[in-house]
Amino acid sequence: MVNTLPDMVEDTRVAVIGAGLMGHSIAGVFAGAGSQVSLFDTHEPALRQGLADMRRQLLDPEAADGVRICSELPAAVAAAHLVIEAVPERLELKQRIFAEVSDLAPEAVMATNTSVLKIAEVGRRADRRRVLGTHWFNPPHLVPLVEVVESDATDPACVAWVMGVLRQAGKLPVHVRRDIPGFLGNRLQHAMWREALHLVETGACDAETIDLVVRNGFGLRLPAMGPIENADYVGLDLVLAVHEYLFPHLSRDEEPSRLLREAVDAGRLGAKTGAGLLTWPPGRQDEARKRLDAQLTAENDNPAAPRD
Repeated sequence: MVNTLPDMVEDTRVAVIGAGLMGHSIAGVFAGAGSQVSLFDTHEPALRQGLADMRRQLLDPEAADGVRICSELPAAVAAAHLVIEAVPERLELKQRIFAEVSDLAPEAVMATNTSVLKIAEVGRRADRRRVLGTHWFNPPHLVPLVEVVESDATDPACVAWVMGVLRQAGKLPVHVRRDIPGFLGNRLQHAMWREALHLVETGACDAETIDLVVRNGFGLRLPAMGPIENADYVGLDLVLAVHEYLFPHLSRDEEPSRLLREAVDAGRLGAKTGAGLLTWPPGRQDEARKRLDAQLTAENDNPAAPRD
């Protein structure tokens, strides 16, 4: 099957299922790389909005003109080499889509953009040899990393081909060799969030202070030096001594934070409701989005920024 797949990204036909926040941006990455792209959604206003957002995100907005928008799944995926699913994080919905696509596009590699679900579970009702994960980080057009996740049934040739296509599209793919919930990035991120919530819940500091510490402390060095390199850099003997003393005092919660549950139960969901762990007056979410996009754009424009 892989022998029938093109070597070059510009010869690759890509279908993206879901035109929301992640889907339209993923479609834009491939459109900008010269692929033939179809974008599918059952909600036509979402397709129109996704195409408009894509034009704003692309360095060459005219690349979006070649994206074919589809409200019928067979038309979107029939001729695709790569199908990327980017629908809401509901297992039954994803399983149904993959079962349909497996029949509609019997030669295509099928990728799910799930951020936490096991790939084997998502592809349970499909041809699992052709199913893998491509976990993109938000926003996909600005964040280089894509986690490529294999299950125990994934054809290794499919993994290698997808990683090659992603590199040609300007992304930094990493191979996740075990089908574990949350993969790599989200396990690291949520481990930090667990400790952050624990510190606030137990009164060590307020929520604002957590963000100040990360943004103005160790977070400043993360783009240049990851945790493993940093451990080697300072000396593993020091790291071991710190861990021996500190680990017994860290959160070992196996359930979500009480603070988090109380906020959700009270309807304080964050920016979309005006309050969460922080307060979100009108305009703060837009300011945060612009600040984030500017930071990511600056990192991408920095030739000295590490990429591997």
